[in-house]
Amino acid sequence: MKKIILGRSGIEVTELCFGTLPIGPLQKNASAEEASDIIAHGLRSGITFVDTAQVYKTYSQISLAMRQSHIIPVIASKSSAKSYSEMNEAVEQALKELCVNKIDIFLLHAARVKKTILEERENPLKCLLDYREKGVIKAVGISTHVVDVVNAAAVHPEIDIVFPLINRLGMGIIGGSREEMEIAINECHNNNKGVYVMKILAGGNFVSDYKESMDYFSRFSSGRFARAIGMLSKEEVDMNIRYMNDEDISSELANTSIQNKHFVIMKQCTKCGSCVEACHSDAISIGDGDRARIDESKCIKCGYCVAACPQFCIRMN
Repeated sequence: MKKIILGRSGIEVTELCFGTLPIGPLQKNASAEEASDIIAHGLRSGITFVDTAQVYKTYSQISLAMRQSHIIPVIASKSSAKSYSEMNEAVEQALKELCVNKIDIFLLHAARVKKTILEERENPLKCLLDYREKGVIKAVGISTHVVDVVNAAAVHPEIDIVFPLINRLGMGIIGGSREEMEIAINECHNNNKGVYVMKILAGGNFVSDYKESMDYFSRFSSGRFARAIGMLSKEEVDMNIRYMNDEDISSELANTSIQNKHFVIMKQCTKCGSCVEACHSDAISIGDGDRARIDESKCIKCGYCVAACPQFCIRMN
């Protein structure tokens, strides 16, 4: 599989990154054994890059996959910690649960934020920089859906890695168009920042147009950027790898088991608004009726509302 270097970090990764959000508790909630088996299959098949986060709760699954496969991939994690001490706890949790002494990439998890986020989270960023100085973290950066934040990261002297959202229709991009996000990502590349991207399939909304969506990013990337794709089965892993290797996937597309899942809000909803605050796409609203509502035309299946709900009443069907 083709590999790239993530900017000035010098970290080499496969262009395909195994995104672990969908396989974890926020979405499929696969058992540890099932999830680790699928991740291990990806590692054995040549994927060298895995993306996770504190909120995804997939550290133990990745650790088990590494033990099963005897392969240690490049791991990128992230945390929405808002203080130095919270970020310190987040990094230590990742090290402990992944059973590693070092983490390649650690990001500020800041999907839906103001463009001043790098100043507002100066303290957690300082924590990551201290870990980088000690050699525990190799590269630091930010994960975001916001065009202005990508532009800010492009010129920030301490940011090594940027993890933005982009897809062919611009679904989920905040504060700008797809074209504006493309310009911001290119500016990151021009400034020697490493870039890997999320939501090429818009959280599953574009699975019926898989090849068109993947081809769009391939043209834009031209081999410069990696893409994180959530995978829920060995068949999905194999199809994504075959695509990345420029192999014919027509038979896989005809028989694919990829499902376009939808979130539903159960009747025990108290309309507390936690999901509205957590949603990065303005897809959830609270109006008349007995529960909050999800606008499927805006939902990118990130699953953050699932983690935010104190009543555990948001599920995928």
